[in-house]
Amino acid sequence: MIDLSLLSDGGMGWLDASGPHSDLVLSTRIRLARNLAGRVFGVRNSAGEREEILTEVRAAAEDVEPLDHAMLIRLDQLPQLDRQLLHERHLVSKDIAGLDPASRVRAGSALLVQNDIGVMVNEQDHLRLQGLKSGFALEAAYDGVNDADSELGQRLAFAFHPEFGYLTSCPTNVGTGLRASVLIHLPGLVLTKEISKVLQGLSQVGLTFRGLYGEGSEVVGNYFQLSNQTTLGKSEFDLLDHLGKMVQQVITYEEQARQVLLRDAPSVIEDKVWRAYGLLRYARSLSFEETMNLLSGVRLGVGLSLVPGLSLYALNKLLVHTQPAHLMASDGPGEVSGVEVAIRRAAYVRQTLEEEAGRAA
Repeated sequence: MIDLSLLSDGGMGWLDASGPHSDLVLSTRIRLARNLAGRVFGVRNSAGEREEILTEVRAAAEDVEPLDHAMLIRLDQLPQLDRQLLHERHLVSKDIAGLDPASRVRAGSALLVQNDIGVMVNEQDHLRLQGLKSGFALEAAYDGVNDADSELGQRLAFAFHPEFGYLTSCPTNVGTGLRASVLIHLPGLVLTKEISKVLQGLSQVGLTFRGLYGEGSEVVGNYFQLSNQTTLGKSEFDLLDHLGKMVQQVITYEEQARQVLLRDAPSVIEDKVWRAYGLLRYARSLSFEETMNLLSGVRLGVGLSLVPGLSLYALNKLLVHTQPAHLMASDGPGEVSGVEVAIRRAAYVRQTLEEEAGRAA
């Protein structure tokens, strides 16, 4: 099995709840799509070409300060469980990990990762640079990725058009190649039934939303990924500024919705929060969706100061460590039934909450 302890913070520093507005915003991600000039794009190139691209990118990364000690992980040489582990930690996309039943891992698929900067090589594009930060931190996340991009761009010739900008395999990424996303928890807007209005408003101003694991994932536990839709015709600064202003508005709406709930239905909210905590603390079997929804209720309680002595960091960790691959790997690799996964999930949640209660005491 892959040893994720070799990565700084296990590749999960973004979970530490240290960033701005971390009670609402779990993480900020910046992704830049790049392709090498003169190379066939990833959807049509051969296995040999992908190996050449990986060699070229790896050599360039060794001379770039943000990546000069990066760990190389060959996804095409990993079993599915390890690839799923990396995906659950938000280090790789579902596409490059080959997790869809109809897909497979392409030759030359790899991840370079150092601290909070990662580069997926031979995904849909030749390179996808990614930065993850705790909380609402668009500028800090972008600065780290931009530094890596600028230094790599001095050593690699990127496919660029003077009119259209950076060229990508998917037309929706042409231009800046920038996708910025914020993972935010919005139970107040869901409970006050204002969420549809807010999401519709975001779509009208060029933003989109997805679930916990981005494109193709469903919204569970009231966790939404808000991101820009357009990459062409605007600068990186304009895209980040627009997303930042819209997310700030959503944060304000969510905080107002929570105050309405406390004012109009305090006993209902307290009951919802403590029921969720009780089930998590003592349940012997938990499904993934049930766990996400219960964690959402408890997280709301922590945000409203209804549940003392429980850290956001512990709740953030539970979002990842209760995912299927983490639970299947917890006692070593091997076949594990769905029933056993649900039992392991409940046991891990109980242990974590018990430890938190002990620290609080």
